[in-house]
Amino acid sequence: MKSALPKVLHRVAGLPMIEHVVTTAAVISPQSRTVVIGHHATSVEASLARHDGLAFVVQEPQLGTAHALLTTESALGEARGTLVLLYGDVPLLSANTLKMLVERHESTGAATTVVTAVVDDPYGYGRIVRTGERIARIVEERDASSSERDIHEVNSGIYAFALDGLFDTVRSIAPQNSQNEYYLTDLVAIYRRQGRAVETVTVSDPNEIRGINSRRELAEVSRIVRQQKTAELMDEGVTIEDPATAYIDRDVTIGRDTVVHPGVSIEGRTTIGSGCEIHSGVRIVDSTIGDRVTILNHCVVMEARVADDARVGPFAHLRKDADIRHGARVGNFVELKKTVLGAGSKSMHLAYLGDATIGEKVNIGAGTITCNYDGVTKHTTVIEDGAFIGSDTQLIAPVTVGKDAYVGTGTTIRENVPSGALAVSAGKQRNIEGWVEKKKKKKKTRAG
Repeated sequence: MKSALPKVLHRVAGLPMIEHVVTTAAVISPQSRTVVIGHHATSVEASLARHDGLAFVVQEPQLGTAHALLTTESALGEARGTLVLLYGDVPLLSANTLKMLVERHESTGAATTVVTAVVDDPYGYGRIVRTGERIARIVEERDASSSERDIHEVNSGIYAFALDGLFDTVRSIAPQNSQNEYYLTDLVAIYRRQGRAVETVTVSDPNEIRGINSRRELAEVSRIVRQQKTAELMDEGVTIEDPATAYIDRDVTIGRDTVVHPGVSIEGRTTIGSGCEIHSGVRIVDSTIGDRVTILNHCVVMEARVADDARVGPFAHLRKDADIRHGARVGNFVELKKTVLGAGSKSMHLAYLGDATIGEKVNIGAGTITCNYDGVTKHTTVIEDGAFIGSDTQLIAPVTVGKDAYVGTGTTIRENVPSGALAVSAGKQRNIEGWVEKKKKKKKTRAG
């Protein structure tokens, strides 16, 4: 990957690739889940902290796949039954394939069952060598003969094992290969020599076994996940005008009859209701959007909430903990952070509203700023129901504007405004007659 970041923490459709694998593994309700870590072990373990019940074992040094499996022996203890082995860099494996693997393995009583695929270009994969229809062994690319390299059925690296005797058999593997590593693939030939059954499950879609080893492969797999996600959403009644330019993460949910225009990014654990319209250039991250919401072009919505029938944008920025209530309006170049904008209220032009609680049916004029930071501490502004805030107003927090109060244009509010009062701070206007003509004459004199 040529990266300081561990490979399995690179993101595929918004999630570290290992998250996809751990989530898929949960569908078979395993008694335990053990993650083998090595390179940047601490950061990989920290990234999976939200998954309860994961056990971690450290493989040090890293001596190949068989050695990685062997390190789990102490964690598994006296466990019996079936062990399923997955890879943290193979995020496209489907739940159906995983279920099919377990069913085939347990119904046949095999010592091991291997997931395989038939691919057009087998380069880089271990080849499945068969005797008749039965798998005989797996040979890695580096160790394959020219005839073996012509085989198009490949090993995914995904297995089900019978735990009975597994670790004793693993210890019998010798590093007889170009990498001087302990290959898990050698178990197939060992079991066959022992007369034990080895089975295979072949996936219908070879993309399921695609591993990621480069930035190019990361982009290709991410594209596949996005295509799957947009297809799933469209099947559920969402209109996506141009799926090729819709970047929608796997954990996003969108309701029926919502329209997503071209060039939209919807990321993280975002939820969007039904009947919404998300226009081009919008980016929404980890946010909750209600029903019948319109978000106009080039808005950014980050960790925010937008209630039913609200309208946002264009060019609005809703930051963390912005809370737009029912039917509220947020317009051009308005930024909100940690602010409630009450039901039916509106801020339509050129405003910054931070650390504020704004009531219902409040009008925020253009150029309004809540001055929430005194250089040391953030303070709160409260604007109660029905208040009218004139254009170019500065509210120096902490301050409260009472219910139905008016704040005149160009006012700096430093003290609380009582309910129903008018607050002004600008001085009386003074006009100087003939000032422009006098200035022109002075300019001509200087030029002469």
